[in-house]
Amino acid sequence: MNIHHYILATAGHVDHGKSALVKALTGTDPDRLPEEKARGITIDLGFAHLELPAPENTPAAPPLPAPRSTFSLGIVDVPGHEDFVKNMVAGVGSIDLALFIVAADDGWMPQTEEHLQILSYLGVSRAVVALTKSDLAETEAPLADAIAQVREQLRESPFAQAPIVPTSVVKGTGLEELKLALARVLCETPAPRDIGKPRLPVDRVFVLRGIGTVVTGTLIGGILKRGQAVVIQPSGKASRIRSLQSHNREVETAGPGTRTALNLPDVARHSEQESEGIQRGDVITLAELGGASDTLDVALIKSARLRDSKSGAARPLKDGTLVRVHHGSGNVAARVSLLGREALEPGESALAQFRCESPLFALAGDRFIVRDWSEQWTLGGGVILDPEANRKRFRSEAQRKFLETRAGASDQPPAFVSSLLARDGAVRRGAFLVKSRFSASEIAEAASQLLANGQAISVGDWLADAGRWQTLRKQGADAIDAHHRSHPQHLGFQLSELRRAVEGSLPLAEMFDALAADLCRNGFVQAGTTIRRSTHRPALPPQLQAAGNRLRAILSAKPFEPPSRKELAPDSTAQQALRFLVETGEAMEVGDEVVLLADAYARATQAVKQFLQAHQSATVSELRQAIGASRRIVVPLLERLDKEGVTRREGDQRVLRQK
Repeated sequence: MNIHHYILATAGHVDHGKSALVKALTGTDPDRLPEEKARGITIDLGFAHLELPAPENTPAAPPLPAPRSTFSLGIVDVPGHEDFVKNMVAGVGSIDLALFIVAADDGWMPQTEEHLQILSYLGVSRAVVALTKSDLAETEAPLADAIAQVREQLRESPFAQAPIVPTSVVKGTGLEELKLALARVLCETPAPRDIGKPRLPVDRVFVLRGIGTVVTGTLIGGILKRGQAVVIQPSGKASRIRSLQSHNREVETAGPGTRTALNLPDVARHSEQESEGIQRGDVITLAELGGASDTLDVALIKSARLRDSKSGAARPLKDGTLVRVHHGSGNVAARVSLLGREALEPGESALAQFRCESPLFALAGDRFIVRDWSEQWTLGGGVILDPEANRKRFRSEAQRKFLETRAGASDQPPAFVSSLLARDGAVRRGAFLVKSRFSASEIAEAASQLLANGQAISVGDWLADAGRWQTLRKQGADAIDAHHRSHPQHLGFQLSELRRAVEGSLPLAEMFDALAADLCRNGFVQAGTTIRRSTHRPALPPQLQAAGNRLRAILSAKPFEPPSRKELAPDSTAQQALRFLVETGEAMEVGDEVVLLADAYARATQAVKQFLQAHQSATVSELRQAIGASRRIVVPLLERLDKEGVTRREGDQRVLRQK
């Protein structure tokens, strides 16, 4: 039997019977706190588990579950009282399905509306409505009126087509119908995604004697395993999972869409004595996903449903307002900076930046909720576009285009890759979009699409924007060609000079080597510390040609007995010409004061080899006679041959070095 895991959360006004309905469905009372029992209302998050068989009349067609599948539902029961909305938000940050609770005798109430807006901001698109306390409706007409009122309130919301099921926990009616409605909606609900980036937003922390610290949460994005190394964000503290539980059962692994408990024995619970301990709002994840950030660039929206509201939530959200940003199971204080506007009215959206008072661990594509500083009103919500934003470049044109591209396609990997290349010019393969809600395969496929359509180019370990890279390549080529024209006698352009010529256009300083390698694949050659066009042949400029010809004549006249270097090149013109002959390999430096033509050097070397092969060893005097040169020439010649590994000195003798 296939088991498909999902997370369901309740939503609705206080005293509309959320917890009672959860208990009737599962047999578990989600109200666990003594204060909740005493007051008769839910204050904090409660949890339960429900298994539902997939309806047999559901056709088996991928990606929908087969008829014999089972849905394993982790249920999060949330408070409905206005004073505890922050706890409600902590429980619905990672859900797949909402169970709206509306009492038939009360109808649609303020917290019902606020909860609907919160779920809409978070991108929840599937729900079932339980019309509770239907036994209090005296006739069918009031019940029909209650259903019609709920349907009208859901109009123009993501839940407009949600099934509405009358229920009564007192009479036990409607429960099976509700389960069937849930199962049918789940058949059309995509399974929680495994993108290889597990995160567990912590919603409970407690300590068990003999076991240690235990944290619970809704696991999203990937799999966690017993014994696995993890980090706690935003602190970055490292830990290791000793054991896992899911729905009170020990497991080796836990996957997305499951309520999961982790035993982290080496971590303390947050308290006055342990201010660095773990607490609600922290995230258990992997080290390779990076760290937390205190600056986020986002797409922010204020619900159009607030237009006719007279609550404080309908007031304009002004630039510079101090708010609380709810993300995952936690929230942080932040200052809102709007891009290009002074305020956000109901029904409007804008690009914005959150400048947080404490770091927050998030991925691009995550959803969030914004509430006012006093925690009275839900002001808006949206999606994170850049989880590691830069405060200085927020208002730049490049960042505006970057954010607009992502805001227009917040769930499309190609848009995120192309926006990054357009802004940064290049990214290192395998290291970009790690902090996003896309898998490695999705990112690789998006990069391949950009390569195929010519928007990107592969340069070694880098992926570069094609247009910008071609401009950079041309800039480098032009700099080398200009050097060839102004200094035709040089073998090539110094790489250090090329770096200086293009450094202002390089996307990243470390990409210079990639540029040099790319040039060498496109008509250039690197030799040592220089680079040249492959067709470039060094030539003396006109003003040095006479001096060069004179040097060639002198060195050719007495190939093994040339004049000293000072006599050979007594002035700067001759010195420049001699430098050219040496750099191009036409002449060879033999010691500090001796220069031979390359052909003469090769013939002298061959004479030494032949003499030593015939006689096994020889003195300087014997080799001088063999070459027909003076000691002034032969001594530095033999010293160079020693360094090159041709000969080896043994006392006063020279022998051939064995290869």
